[in-house]
Amino acid sequence: MEIKSNKIDGANAEIEATILKEEVNAKVEKIAKELTKTAKIDGFRKGKVPVSAVKKQYGERLVQDAEAEVLRDVLSKGLAELNISNDSLIGEPNISKFDKSDEKIEVTVKIAMRPKIDLGDYASMVKDFEKPVASDEAVQARIKNLAEAQAPLVDVVKNRKMVAGDTAVLDFEGSVDGVLFEGGAAKDFALKLGSGQFIPGFEDQVIGMKRDDEAVVKVTFPAEYGGKELAGKDAEFKVKINKIQVKEEVEINDELAKKMLPGEDDASLEKLIELVKTQIENEELSKLYNDDLKPALLETLVESLTFDLPEFVVEQEIDMALNKTAGTMSEEEIQELRENADKLTALRDTFREDATKSVRATFIIDSLAQAENVKVQEQEVMQTIYYEAMQMGQDPQKAYEQYKASGYIPAIQMSMVEDRVLTGLLNAKIKKA
Repeated sequence: MEIKSNKIDGANAEIEATILKEEVNAKVEKIAKELTKTAKIDGFRKGKVPVSAVKKQYGERLVQDAEAEVLRDVLSKGLAELNISNDSLIGEPNISKFDKSDEKIEVTVKIAMRPKIDLGDYASMVKDFEKPVASDEAVQARIKNLAEAQAPLVDVVKNRKMVAGDTAVLDFEGSVDGVLFEGGAAKDFALKLGSGQFIPGFEDQVIGMKRDDEAVVKVTFPAEYGGKELAGKDAEFKVKINKIQVKEEVEINDELAKKMLPGEDDASLEKLIELVKTQIENEELSKLYNDDLKPALLETLVESLTFDLPEFVVEQEIDMALNKTAGTMSEEEIQELRENADKLTALRDTFREDATKSVRATFIIDSLAQAENVKVQEQEVMQTIYYEAMQMGQDPQKAYEQYKASGYIPAIQMSMVEDRVLTGLLNAKIKKA
């Protein structure tokens, strides 16, 4: 057996080997002899089966098993020559060449390794920044909105024209071409004007009406409306205003704070202001992280840290981008790519830069997670999926099982690791304004 091993770079290597037919035959003999001890063949007692009978029974399968064993030997010897441990390998070795003749087999095995990344002083790549500060006006506005959300509706005594923000208690009856349609009528329906709850244009025409007013509101159902029989149709609604209601004025004081902070023994307006201020600042910080600082930091890390990437991982990333694009293409366009290798190669190359950055970012995050001792267990992933499913009114167990069946758990886990790593690095650089 002749072996030539070549370490292409820090993440890729190639093993070339020439395997003689005699070596494969020797493996066939070895495997056949081992099978004589366990094989069950009619006419022979167990353990007494001759090698010739085993060869006749298993034939080509013996050759395939022998070739597989020889390939394992090639890989083992090649890795030893390159001083590469199995632990450092990524994915399965790729047999890029397997030329078989009567005398020999010429084979090339490509292997990928986890790249070694010198992170250096990565903390210095994170810039200092000031934590957002909530203004007094923003805090007061938030408290007012929270108070109004809990305040009851009260009738407006004065019969005035309604404005956006008022709640109209009304009767309505809808028809298309003079024919009433199902679900198009209600009595004493409470509609907050400006909420966008009804068909576009409906609330605009109710604004300006007074109590006891009657009118015909003309609207057009959107083309994408859920009910096909109404989609895109012109409709008329007979409307009568029964009441005008507004939220009861709420005084912002310690009493309000006690209502909004149930269970707090020392609830006060001062404490409420403090809690709301913290809430707003945390929201603003989260927005700053997600919209600006995290993407910018990851971009900086990708541009600053250079290392070799496993070729097949980049190719897999390109495959995913290509498949996503193919989902938006016509059958004719896809067929053209099948028939034109140059065009397919050119299309793949358009994804290469982004794919390379994405793979580089993934390895950087993985390396940083080890350096920062950041881990996310599958149990935490499950809890996250359960929480989001319950927020959306879905069955959490079913949602988790669907994610798992689709193979999305590792991606979600990696996303959570990335979030924690970047958040931790940024938190260390917060400056108080």
